[in-house]
Amino acid sequence: MIGRIRGVLIEKSPAQALVECDGLGYEIDIPYTTFFHLPEAGTEVTLHTHFVVREDAQSLYGFTARLDRDLFRLLIRVNGVGPKLAVGILSGLDADRFIRCVEAKDVSALVKLPGVGKKTAERLLIDMADRIGQLEVSFRAAGGVRAGDLAGGAPARQDAPTEEAEAALIALGYKPQEAAKAVSRVAEEGMSSQELIRLALKNMIPTG
Repeated sequence: MIGRIRGVLIEKSPAQALVECDGLGYEIDIPYTTFFHLPEAGTEVTLHTHFVVREDAQSLYGFTARLDRDLFRLLIRVNGVGPKLAVGILSGLDADRFIRCVEAKDVSALVKLPGVGKKTAERLLIDMADRIGQLEVSFRAAGGVRAGDLAGGAPARQDAPTEEAEAALIALGYKPQEAAKAVSRVAEEGMSSQELIRLALKNMIPTG
């Protein structure tokens, strides 16, 4: 199991990061909540990872916060939730917000995420309710580090918030036209990419 990678960030996008470690370049799938906490390319970065091996593919998933990685591991144990959907969930809600959502039994917040229908949301609330305690243990073990407490650099630059927001939504599975329309509907001057995406996801019609 590859549990953590520390190296130089070579490239980044809302869906993937390329990290060079000891001469090897690792392509790591990431949620957009991790993307926005990555440092600039060329900077050292540390990602908590989970390695998934299947008959047709091998994928490495990475997160700036250990708590998010541990939530990912719990999510993929829920019936009907695979790695792709788990990444989609963590793109809309980091672990801290997901915990609050489960504790409040907030179905409406979950069904706004791409790929999460009402039945899946209800299953998540039921199955995850008993596992939240495990996340709290992970949080304490990680020294209380939340997603925004990045180990390895300054927050990502946001030179083009609208473009980054659209790219993130496309990476989550929305069509380009849907992404552009959703972002333009909520965009206001001075908003960051993260704010745009959260509002866009909140107002978009869920897929699946």
